[in-house]
Amino acid sequence: MTESAIQTQADPATLNGLEQLQAMLRGELPVAPIAETLGFVGFEVPERGRAIFELDPELRHYNPIGSVHGGVFATLLDSACGCAVHSTLGVGEAYTSLDLTVKFLKPVTVDSGRLRAVGTVLQRGRRTALAEAKLYDGRDRLVAYASSSCMILG
Repeated sequence: MTESAIQTQADPATLNGLEQLQAMLRGELPVAPIAETLGFVGFEVPERGRAIFELDPELRHYNPIGSVHGGVFATLLDSACGCAVHSTLGVGEAYTSLDLTVKFLKPVTVDSGRLRAVGTVLQRGRRTALAEAKLYDGRDRLVAYASSSCMILG
């Protein structure tokens, strides 16, 4: 690794959660491997307490009944909830999910267009946070909803 590459790498231990996510977006910190595994095509953190993930449905995401697997929905929604909470962390804080409740509202196929999961923190306390995420298809129709409780550590 070159000296200039070392200088551009962020030190996550010195950053708050929002700064860590922004460093990922700039390529100064690695993104989570699940993003590559599933093929996330978009990620943004427009503000503290909010995160957005995007994915183009592909045949590799299908279940045996011919639509996108619920686990793909759940992963997008969990990522949006979790990163929304992550964006509220102070330096030295971490979090872990306590639960995730998903409601599937419409089937999704490759013809549904780009999926967009929008996560929002509803309540952030000292030890827990509550977040929700809504999953929209390419026509901006709500196709799934999730809520998640997270434990704040540190």
